[in-house]
Amino acid sequence: MKKELGILLLVVALCALVAAINPRFLGAANLQNMARLIGMYGIFTIGQALVIITGGIDLSVGSLFALLGVLLSMMITQWRWPWTAAVGAVTGLSLGLGWLHGALVTRLRVQPFIVTLCGLLFYRGLARFIAQDETKGFGSAEGFTMLRDLATGSVARVPMPFLLLLVLAGVAAVLLHRSVYGRHLFAAGRNEDAARYSGIDSRAVISSAYVLSAGLAGIAGILIAFYTNSVSPSSHGSFYELYGIAAAVLGGCSLRGGEGSILGILLGTTLLQVLQNLVNLLGIPSSLNFAVMGLVILVGVMTEQILGARRERRPTPK
Repeated sequence: MKKELGILLLVVALCALVAAINPRFLGAANLQNMARLIGMYGIFTIGQALVIITGGIDLSVGSLFALLGVLLSMMITQWRWPWTAAVGAVTGLSLGLGWLHGALVTRLRVQPFIVTLCGLLFYRGLARFIAQDETKGFGSAEGFTMLRDLATGSVARVPMPFLLLLVLAGVAAVLLHRSVYGRHLFAAGRNEDAARYSGIDSRAVISSAYVLSAGLAGIAGILIAFYTNSVSPSSHGSFYELYGIAAAVLGGCSLRGGEGSILGILLGTTLLQVLQNLVNLLGIPSSLNFAVMGLVILVGVMTEQILGARRERRPTPK
């Protein structure tokens, strides 16, 4: 909990600093919008973190958002599918692609970086081909207002994506920290061979992490598509996978695998969104978002490396 406490103190200090610089930070509209963004980003960051805990990585999330967004829009507005069927098809496709990633990583032993990099390129190209490079949207949401309200609405002024994040985070926390599956996931991430020799089906555990990651990305992809209300296949979701990786690293996930917590992931997502909000409120060019993100990832990885080296040098008590 020391790591999570440190991140929490950093989030509180940064929020206080931003509020002091610009009081608009504490405005209801800004807090609502930030909660909405934390909800959407937090959902797929949890999935990214599960993969990172296994020692893998998923670079395909942003392109997957583009593919799912294009298909969802076309299913509902052009093909006239019932919105329940469209959501089910999009979510099922996402889970299927996650299973494919996991199978390639665990069965064929292809490096996760290569598998998901190919996914990044393939899904983006497929989205552009299906949409014929045209921007797709949802129009007036005639016939699927319930879906739009679920994706973009609020309950007692709390955005639905944020409430959904809390529910999914609760389930993920139980799964990761209070179940046999969670212990197996950490064990496979720390040392896959040792986990396999101890009787853990490490291939199934690692593969399931990719399925869960893709499923959460599917949910987040639907929310993001309705948040933007338009899907440009060439740019929709670009670099979102890096936001997820940055938030997971900030939250204490080790890129070497075997470390991470749901609370830390939520705090890391919050910290990253507060940083982006600071950039916007200070009128700094939005292009510097990427510079801030790159710096954040570098600092997070360096801190993890330094702390890891200190733990390894610490003498074992007799």
